[in-house]
Amino acid sequence: MSGSDDREPGFKRALLAELPKLRAFAVSLCRRHDRADDLVQNAIMKAWAKQESFQAGTNMKAWLFTILRNEFYSHMRKSGREVQDSDGLFTDSLAVPPEQYGSLDLLDFRKALDTLPDDHREAIVLVGASGFSYEEAAVICGCATGTVKSRVSRARAQLRELLELTEEDGYGSGTEMSGVRSAQFGG
Repeated sequence: MSGSDDREPGFKRALLAELPKLRAFAVSLCRRHDRADDLVQNAIMKAWAKQESFQAGTNMKAWLFTILRNEFYSHMRKSGREVQDSDGLFTDSLAVPPEQYGSLDLLDFRKALDTLPDDHREAIVLVGASGFSYEEAAVICGCATGTVKSRVSRARAQLRELLELTEEDGYGSGTEMSGVRSAQFGG
């Protein structure tokens, strides 16, 4: 028999003798009997797994209470980082839609953009995607600023219609398309 085999019956008896005191201490920490029982069980499991680190002749009660207390604070730190979400609202707000929807939307947008007349497409790409002002786009296109504004407005209206976007989608005023960036155009 090894040294730990000799110690095991004595260790087990000493451990069992401290269970009522451990449970009372756990209840005082958790304030709930069900959680206290879980805490005592975890502490006993850790103590059993680490029984070779207990030095015979030292205070078993203090050793067990230290393990229980450390287990309690470890659980409190962990639960402080966890969020109670029994109804799933928090989880739903973190959900990310599948990427294929974004890819399909982009494909639809590119197809709709390709159906625009060349001068409208050029104007909306310059103003909406490339970030040029109406004045800068007018210089690039070689036309009046008002013409660029008109082309962009018509292009936005056509895109909304082609993509079947409504005010509920957030596309009602005509100015929302100016935030479209060049990545959506492959640029």
